[in-house]
Amino acid sequence: MMHDPAVIESSEVQSASRGNRTNYLAFSALITLSVGLWWRSLAATLRLALGSDAYTYILLVVPLSAALVYFERHKGSARPPTGKWAGWVLLTVGLLVRLTTLLKIIHLSAGNTLCLNMLALWISWIGSVVLCFGIHTGRRQVFALCFLVLMVPLPDSVVNWITESLQYQSAVTATQLFHAARVPATRDGIIVSIPGLDLEVARECSSIRSSTLLVIVTLVFARLFLHSWWTKAILCATAIPLAIFKNAVRIFTIAELGTRVDPAYLNGHLHHDGGVIFFAFTVVITLVVAMALRKAEGTRVAANKKTRLMRGG
Repeated sequence: MMHDPAVIESSEVQSASRGNRTNYLAFSALITLSVGLWWRSLAATLRLALGSDAYTYILLVVPLSAALVYFERHKGSARPPTGKWAGWVLLTVGLLVRLTTLLKIIHLSAGNTLCLNMLALWISWIGSVVLCFGIHTGRRQVFALCFLVLMVPLPDSVVNWITESLQYQSAVTATQLFHAARVPATRDGIIVSIPGLDLEVARECSSIRSSTLLVIVTLVFARLFLHSWWTKAILCATAIPLAIFKNAVRIFTIAELGTRVDPAYLNGHLHHDGGVIFFAFTVVITLVVAMALRKAEGTRVAANKKTRLMRGG
């Protein structure tokens, strides 16, 4: 008996379409269930992001991750879902951790409990993707899925350490900028002294919010514009030094304007609201570095092709 190939192909397309709808429905159900199970943790994380400069970046993580998934949805060849066992494993781990914190089997501080709960939610979301769409999809979207870990609030002890490190390094770099400008400057911890002015790099001046945002921007630039691991690593390695340099430039600029132009600059709009200007300047630098690294990638690829052609000849 002869079968029409067009009919067979149409049947396969309809079957694949039904399978995709089933996968998306299952994924939606799992995400809805996870939101219900982790509702308190999600609400606490949202309050933290809205109420603390150190956690503002969390508001960007899920939308950016979703955008990356959307724009890269067609990358790679479509394959039937495989490796669902890995999804079950990840879901089980996430649920076990949630059960552990819910039953208070392990006594932790409120901050550490929130961190552990959100980490479990992240694991369960990855498990949901792998379970519904297969391990190949998980690998194809590995950056976006790993990027989601940034929605996990860091423990207070880690945030305090980061803030203090930014304060200290910003003071050190600002002192070096004063020396480069031939302005006499001394430093005692986080206090920088120049003629007629003592500057304390307070916690508010650590710019932890803009620094974490710069790290996120750098990660996104690395994903969007670069291809090789070495260029991505170089770009990501510039994020923290640039954040510290940005803080130091801001301190140097305000101090110089306040001592040489008008003392009002020391407590004016540039001091309190001018962070966005310095942040934008640093983002432009990061983009320039990314483009330079992309050009270097192209040069290296061209050189490798030329070498292979010469060897082949």
